Amino acid sequence: MKVTYYLEVISSWCYWAEPTWAELKARYAARGVEFDWKIALMRKEDYPTSRGQCDWFYRRSGIMMKSPFMLNSGWLEPWRAGLFPAASYVAEAGRDFGVTGDELRLALAHAADRDGIKVASMGPAIEVAVKATQLDGAKLRARAESPEVAARIAASTAEFFAHQIDQRPAFILTSGIGDKAVFSGVPRIEPIAATLDSMLADRAAYAAHQAHFGAPPAA
Repeated sequence: MKVTYYLEVISSWCYWAEPTWAELKARYAARGVEFDWKIALMRKEDYPTSRGQCDWFYRRSGIMMKSPFMLNSGWLEPWRAGLFPAASYVAEAGRDFGVTGDELRLALAHAADRDGIKVASMGPAIEVAVKATQLDGAKLRARAESPEVAARIAASTAEFFAHQIDQRPAFILTSGIGDKAVFSGVPRIEPIAATLDSMLADRAAYAAHQAHFGAPPAA
């Protein structure tokens, strides 16, 4: 059983979904569920074009999530015209230095969405990453700007769109018996946990049947 979480590091809705991701791991890792996150870059048209527009979206999502604070649009640099990849590239590059968990990308997301730091630019993103992980900044930047990291992100973004979805956060649930569930743009845990419970029950039922009757007949 596996849960794959597709995200863009500075996406506000991915920020709101992080407690769900953490709780899913806390509940289900001990039950044999594997967890992995992958970058799914947002398109130019997915980004706000001004801080005023960004704040409007933040007010809407903050109210929907009943947040006691509002996110910070200070990271937005309108002159970038929808190109804000640095934080995601730095998070992906961290994998090559053993940072495979959530800590680096969460530090980058917090820097953008709470502190308003312009981590869409490589320099500030590296500064945040070094502070969070103590990695060598020059080596991390070289890796973040490498064709290998770019290729991995291009592949995971294409994989995301191959599921015929376009909203992040996205959670893809797959099991060894061929079941698959797709949640796109769903930040709350309840529907995802309910589906995981159902899929785990089905997997257990298959295992029980095989223990009693073995593999299916050849013909």
